[in-house]
Amino acid sequence: MKHIHLLLFILLSISVIAQDSKENWNTLGMVTITTEYDQALGMEVQKPTVGIITQQMDGKEIELSGFIIPLSGKLAQSHFMLSRYPQSMCFFCGKAGPETAAQVFMKDEKKVSFTEDKVTVRGILRINATDMNNLLYTLDQAVMVK
Repeated sequence: MKHIHLLLFILLSISVIAQDSKENWNTLGMVTITTEYDQALGMEVQKPTVGIITQQMDGKEIELSGFIIPLSGKLAQSHFMLSRYPQSMCFFCGKAGPETAAQVFMKDEKKVSFTEDKVTVRGILRINATDMNNLLYTLDQAVMVK
């Protein structure tokens, strides 16, 4: 019985890596948010707990489709936020959770022009569940797919 569970776990893990960008957002959404008092900050903060399937994506190359939220005006930039939802519904506008956004660092600091159209990027996923000053997800060495 243990072997069957292990085999199912391995097959599920492999299927996560091969998912398309919509399914990747669904997997990244497997997060539980708890509110705790942070002594150092002197206030309550929300702390994410990333699901085990999502944890297995850490360090893997994935694709995400979403909307560019520029960090320095609507100029071409190599570091920006990608939101699963359009800007009017994005995480920072209060309509979605931290699991719906990722910061993106383009490979070789290639600059990407701002667009309001949905884009797809591929990069190495880095999960940050401890540093409250940064986003939960980062795509490093990203390239524009479309």
